[in-house]
Amino acid sequence: MAKKTVATLQTASKRLTKAIKMVKSPKTGAYTFVEAVMSPEAVDEFLKKK
Repeated sequence: MAKKTVATLQTASKRLTKAIKMVKSPKTGAYTFVEAVMSPEAVDEFLKKK
């Protein structure tokens, strides 16, 4: 399963990171991409979560 932090976004007051991970559907077996924008500290937790 591929996991990668793609971009680091900066706003005036916060640093944010966009994380994308591939998730395999249990029904069809097809892969989908889940995207989320979060603080850099929360990226590891997001990628470990299934």
